Amino acid sequence: MQRESRFNALVAKGAIQGQEVWLLEPQTFMNRSGQSVGGLARFFKINPDEVLVVHDELDLAPGVAKMKKGGSSGGHNGLKDITAALGTQDYWRLRIGIGHPRSSASQQAVADFVLHRPRKEEQVLIEESIEKSLRILPLAVEGKFDIATMQLHTV
Repeated sequence: MQRESRFNALVAKGAIQGQEVWLLEPQTFMNRSGQSVGGLARFFKINPDEVLVVHDELDLAPGVAKMKKGGSSGGHNGLKDITAALGTQDYWRLRIGIGHPRSSASQQAVADFVLHRPRKEEQVLIEESIEKSLRILPLAVEGKFDIATMQLHTV
């Protein structure tokens, strides 16, 4: 990935099964991710329903990955900003579960929880969910999001 100042992000162009893909890692604060995502989508004329945003999800346990199109931000400020930049909620989200501090009876603040490394056993589960997600990615790139979603949710 290379720094691309016009998108305030690290960017790479590649291909998956012959389909062109753009990878984008915003270098903004998380709650300003829309600047990068919206900028790249507008510049390359990428429709919102062709965008897949991968993000952490407090409401899913470590080891769980879910994909969906549209819906609310669920309080995720990065998603709120991306929605505003794209002008719609109708983009795909790959939600990687990280758990919630309340599920472990922790008194840790949510902001503190998401900014710190997960415990070793949780990290292993998170990495497994990422591996499962990578296996269905070629289907998503082909535009077969519904099939990819079904496979991800049943693996």
